[in-house]
Parts: sequence; structure tokens; C-alpha cells
Amino acid sequence: MTDQGGQIGVAIIGAGERGAYFIGSRIAEAVGQSSLRIIGVHDLLKDRARLAAAHLDNIYGQVGSSQRVAVFDTLEAAVADPDVTLVIVTTHTDSHREPVERAVARGKRVYLDKPIAVSLDDADAIARAEARSGQPIMMGFTRRYEQAWKESVRLARNGRIGTPRMVLLRSVIPYTRYLQLWHRTGARSGGALNDKGSHHFDVLNWIADGARPRRLTAAGGTSGIFAPDPTAPARCRDCDRDCPYRRHETLIDKFEGIGQVPNESWTNAEAVHDRNDTCVYHPGADIDDHAVVTVQYDSGLVATLFFAIFGPWSTDQETLEIVGDSGRLRMERHSGDIDLVEQHGRSRAQVQFPNPDRVSSHYGADRELVRALERFVGGERPPVGVAEGVASLRLVHAAQTSLAEGGRPVDLAVQAREEVAQ
Repeated sequence: MTDQGGQIGVAIIGAGERGAYFIGSRIAEAVGQSSLRIIGVHDLLKDRARLAAAHLDNIYGQVGSSQRVAVFDTLEAAVADPDVTLVIVTTHTDSHREPVERAVARGKRVYLDKPIAVSLDDADAIARAEARSGQPIMMGFTRRYEQAWKESVRLARNGRIGTPRMVLLRSVIPYTRYLQLWHRTGARSGGALNDKGSHHFDVLNWIADGARPRRLTAAGGTSGIFAPDPTAPARCRDCDRDCPYRRHETLIDKFEGIGQVPNESWTNAEAVHDRNDTCVYHPGADIDDHAVVTVQYDSGLVATLFFAIFGPWSTDQETLEIVGDSGRLRMERHSGDIDLVEQHGRSRAQVQFPNPDRVSSHYGADRELVRALERFVGGERPPVGVAEGVASLRLVHAAQTSLAEGGRPVDLAVQAREEVAQ
């Protein structure tokens, strides 16, 4: 379905980093190759929406487009606009449910960024809304759109390493920003294991290829590295301490270009959940910062997530290793290269492929996401959706239960039955 002139009108709900400055920017940049056009943005913070619209207008202008982005004063105005076909939901995670339900009720196609929700109640409500609509909802687990991850899963499934038996997903990404943004509160984000780990649990399920997770154990929690310091200034802008975690001065912030995002909507915000430079030592954060999680599937596959949001920035901060009964592959996300060992070690290859999109955000995944969004509106089944979002959240909750109970194994079948009974 397209609007007048063959263009697909888009509304962005939640004008923060992900919605406006990553997905929105990639849509605007692709105006010459895509039918997607951003009609408007909505955010509870009016200045944030206004500045996001100006940012997107600037990109449209730079690529020679006359498209201009409006600011919707209300959620209802955004989802009811007759020129809007696709609604992109990138609000805080605890606020996903309402915009999805209201957009679906208006007959709009919906993209929902990960994680699906904080609570399983909200996730199940989103699944019911999808079922009522008769139309799939597309989700934004970026590894599903990223070339190296797709190739790794394809190789694991096509017999090159035999039957996959073990998986190790290593994610040591110094995302101390989770303590500086709204993610620091588990009630809003579900914690780092939900916001970042939801990607990883989705990858484990993806590799499992339909097998059901049976048992989960987790160790880790809060390291104490970021113990609250009531004497520290509340935010980076007001601090002159020598600190390796200063917002926008860390190596990962510089590498990812995050310093280009801030504007006065963040720098002038006073509420902790609205600003982006809260001190990592500021009291009130309640999220875990590391975990080792092992999932056993009914196929016999054993998969482990090795996860931390502290540690050094490096070029091997996220790797995927899959061991089969006759070989193994190891993929490094930063380079996109895959080291493939086959035939019990008799053959070895480096799998590399040119990808001009890798210079863009999320190693090119966001450009592919824009292309997938257009195909999705055109009727193509999305590569990942609500069912996968719910499955990922169930593993997040099981991991958090195991962490809270000192590593107690969680029987996922029993957990599912208990949730149904409640």
C-alpha cells in the first residue's frame, strides 16, 4: 500500500537516537532509491520532536528533496494521518504497547524496534493486536538485517560445519551509556540484558532454527564497578573529574559518532530519563551490567551469551562462534569476516564479502532495514517479527530470574506454563 504518487508515508513515534537519528536519517538519505517519505514525528517532548524534524529536513535538503517533516502534537494525530501508511515505533521500551495498538487499530503497517517490551503482559498484548489486524508487525533486531550475521547463520544451516552443537556469542561492548540514559531504570528499559541482550537471545533462537529452549542458567549481575557515589555531579556536563566514562568522550562514542546526535533537548533536559549524560555513578540505576547465560535447546544445542557493558573498546567486542560436529565458524562483527573450518579441520577458509553499507550505522544493517521496510509495506513477510520478540523476552526474563536467584536453573517449559496460569 502506498499513498499518492507511489510514495509510502511514514510517521516516527519516539524522536530519540534510534527513531530520528538512525532509522529516520537512513530513510531520508535514501530518498532517491526508496519510496519511503517521513511525513512527521511525534514525541512526548515537543522540543525533541521539533529538533528531530529539523534534523531530517536538513538531510532531505542535502540530498535535493523538497520533503519536509511535520511535528505531530499527539499520538492520535500521527496514527490517524491519512498520508501515513507506516508507523515506526521507537519510544522507550515500556511505552511500546500503546502506539502499536493504536496504529494497528487505524490500519497502519507497523515497525517496532527491539526489545518488544519490558513486561510479558505488554508483549502478549502486542501479539494480540497483530493477530487482530491480520497483518504482520516487523521488528528491529538489527543482526537480522546485517550481512555478516545472515551469512553466518546461513553457513551454519547448510551443512558446512555439520549440525550446530554449541554457540558462543561474546558481547563485551562498553555501553556505559546505559547508565547515562533512560536505560538505567529497569522499569523503563528492562535493563541492559533486555535492551542489548534481546538482540543476542534472538540470534541464539535464530541459530536454533525452531528448536525450543528448554533450560537456562545465568551468572553475573551487578559488578560494583559503578557503585553509587552521591558526591559525584549528577551529569557529565557539570563534572570536571578525570573519568573514562565521560559521555561522548569515550572511544566507542567517538567510533559510533554518537556525539553528533545531542542537541539542547538532551543537554538542557533536567529529568534523569530525558537527558543523555547522567553520571554513571549517580544513584538510582538498578540494571545488571554483566552476565554469562547458557541456554539448552530440546535439539541438544547448547548456546552461551558472554555479556558485559563494561570493558575496553576494541575491534573484537562482538563475536559469534558456532561449533558443529564437523567444523566451526567464527565471525567478528567489526570486520564482518568469517573464519570457517570444515571437514574436521581438513579445510579452512576466510569468508569475506564487499559491503559498501558497512560504513553506515549498525554496520550497514540500518540501510538494509530501510530496504526491508519498503518490501514489508509492499507485502513481503518481514525477516523478524512479534513471535521472535516474545521468544527473546522470555529468555531475558528467565536470565534475570536465574541471576536474581544465584544461578538457579530455570525450566523454560515450566515458566511458560506458570505465565499462562497467571
